[in-house]
Amino acid sequence: MSAKDAPPPLPEPLLVEVADSHTHLDMQSGTVEEALVKAAAVGVTTVVQVGCDVKGSRWAAETAAAHENVHAAVALHPNEAPRIVLGDPDGWSRQGAREAGGDAALDDALAEIDRLAALPHVRGVGETGLDFFRTGPEGVAAQERSFRAHIEIAKRHGKALVIHDREAHADVLRVLDEEGAPERTVFHCYSGDAEMAEICAAKGYYMSFAGNVTFKNARPLRDALAVAPLELVLVETDAPFLTPAPFRGRPNAPYLIPVTVRAMAEVRGIGENELAGAIAVNTARAFDY
Repeated sequence: MSAKDAPPPLPEPLLVEVADSHTHLDMQSGTVEEALVKAAAVGVTTVVQVGCDVKGSRWAAETAAAHENVHAAVALHPNEAPRIVLGDPDGWSRQGAREAGGDAALDDALAEIDRLAALPHVRGVGETGLDFFRTGPEGVAAQERSFRAHIEIAKRHGKALVIHDREAHADVLRVLDEEGAPERTVFHCYSGDAEMAEICAAKGYYMSFAGNVTFKNARPLRDALAVAPLELVLVETDAPFLTPAPFRGRPNAPYLIPVTVRAMAEVRGIGENELAGAIAVNTARAFDY
């Protein structure tokens, strides 16, 4: 194993326990149990496991049912919806190559997400939203139809809505306004600027910051974090992606949350215990556990 692939060392434990509000344990190496033990050793005692497709959402629900400190969110990722409707000849996603299924196939997949969203261990509907980075114009209609359906599912089941917003800020905010956002809405891996943070704050949307807030070029994210109301701030790994500096490029995992929390506390000019305490309360409120 090269140093680049080696897992980073365990950081100094947080003294106040926090939650990782967004992780993908099914994409990380090792067992769920190993991941949870390592995380708990540094004060990360709760994780939200997020599904991106039907299979992953079923896995999230089962894993949350089996582990007291794991909560699930279920959804079709914005990039999954066009693949279902238009097909995926390159097999870019984990399902491999797929034929076009049309709107009927999307309806079937959404019906399964709806069924899973009713389960008690499922605390969120997401990650859903819009992604104009990976999906071209031909996929926008499928993405938006899927996003609107997820908003309706979240509201009907009284679950948090977890949003993936990549290069689509204005459209995500527009669809939320048009549909009426659920009572608890979380912008996962918040990627907007300070101006957008003020819009989110006014609407009561939670903003979850990931390891990329530590990246050198992430000034707009730090500016957003500086103005976000403390009661709306969450932290996440999005593991195995977005590993915080100085470990960027190596595999991420929930046990690295303290690295991001400390960087965030510095941006806010408050102690890490105060920030961790706020994050713990906010995450439990956002996901109603």
